[in-house]
Amino acid sequence: MNGKHDTHDTHDTALRGPAIWALVLTSVAGFMAALDNLVVTTALPAIRKDLGGALEDLEWTVNAYTLTFAVLLLFGAALGDRFGRRRLFMGGLAIFTAASAFAALSPGIDELIAARAVQGVGAAVMMPLTLTLLTAAVPAARRGMALGIFSAVSGLAVASGPLVGGTLTEHISWQWIFWLNVPIGLALIPLARLKLAESTAPNSRLDAPGTLLISGGLFGIVYALVNANAHGWTSAPVLTGLIAGAALVGAFVVHGFRSANPMLPMRLFLNRGFFGINLASLLMYLGMFGSIFLLSQFLQGVAGYSPTQAGVRMLPWTAMPLVVAPIAGILSDRIGGRPVVAVGLALQALGLGWFAAVLSTDVSYAAQLPALIVSGIGMGLYFAPASNILMSTVSPADQGKASGANNALREVGGALGVAVLASVFSAQGGYESPQAFTDGTVPALWIGAAAVAVAAAFALLVPGKRNQTPPVPATAGHTPETGHATASKVPAAG
Repeated sequence: MNGKHDTHDTHDTALRGPAIWALVLTSVAGFMAALDNLVVTTALPAIRKDLGGALEDLEWTVNAYTLTFAVLLLFGAALGDRFGRRRLFMGGLAIFTAASAFAALSPGIDELIAARAVQGVGAAVMMPLTLTLLTAAVPAARRGMALGIFSAVSGLAVASGPLVGGTLTEHISWQWIFWLNVPIGLALIPLARLKLAESTAPNSRLDAPGTLLISGGLFGIVYALVNANAHGWTSAPVLTGLIAGAALVGAFVVHGFRSANPMLPMRLFLNRGFFGINLASLLMYLGMFGSIFLLSQFLQGVAGYSPTQAGVRMLPWTAMPLVVAPIAGILSDRIGGRPVVAVGLALQALGLGWFAAVLSTDVSYAAQLPALIVSGIGMGLYFAPASNILMSTVSPADQGKASGANNALREVGGALGVAVLASVFSAQGGYESPQAFTDGTVPALWIGAAAVAVAAAFALLVPGKRNQTPPVPATAGHTPETGHATASKVPAAG
């Protein structure tokens, strides 16, 4: 069997050595990349005390990572398809690890921002390849369970970022939120070389025009979103970013339909399952990221907890995916991903709405606990089947592109969630007093709940289990990046 092709015995139902190693290595790498989305937030006061800088400088210590991560994800996936997924995975790990060390050693705020941007570059190369490498290594019959474990770890990393950052900052120093990545990265790189199989997409080519269009478009949109609160939604920089970014993304869509070798073939979105799960992912992250951003501050600024205490009290929400997601992965193998994802998103929306209904300046932790538990169960039910659905809607040759697109949409959804919910918060309340903070948080949470409820509706577009077969790649004359080698191995869509 040619090692370049993503094929394996679908009748083999056991997780053997290579699959277990792939699960461990990709899960740990995914944890590091996902953790750095929010790990800095609770360390900002300590960073400002040590390095100085204005409020906008501190915001960019968060946004520089999110921005480069979001705009380069698709390019990272394309590089892996072209030059080897294991090779580029290791390269992304090396960049991420080195940038983490430079962030810890930063003598000033400008150097820290630059290091965070480079961290985002490494994560953008590494992260979309984790799902592709894992999917290639795990037998199809056990893929739901493996992706469930992977997604539980990634989901826990996103949600526990404030807890990890707060604990390290409070008990050691803020530099350790970056030093933590260094020994892990140094251990993963040689293990990846020894334990992961190399693979590429057949006849893959780099799409330079598509790369420039989508990178410029996402840069404009994300830049506008993360600066909207500081400059105002109607300011020239924000409007320019939104309009120019949307125009470039539109051009990228047209390019994806017309080009012979597009980075992201728009034909993938003609698949109902691919379209539905990607829109659901974007809206899920919009509601989740924005809500966690505000609720973690509520627990500290209004309830009076320290960063560590606030993180501990969010564990019924943040730790629940570790328990629920593997079960959800097994369920998705048996009954299909659509009902599991739809129920998970509905529960997440219910949990956020519950928060909005009970929140007040003197709300007890006991009153918040049901909302935390329901939200945690919902998030756990979503993560595992969503990854499995995504990979089941595309052919093996397109899995790198699909993973990059989905991760990019999640990051954009997260940035949009923080920007939109923070704008609602600012319009309805503020930081002046606990009552003002509560007045701003409650309507923002209702917006977050509504976004996740719409995500549940989009999840219903996903075909049922009997119809979840990847489409045959288009003919070689139309999309030569897929190649005839893959077409013969993918069942026709029914």
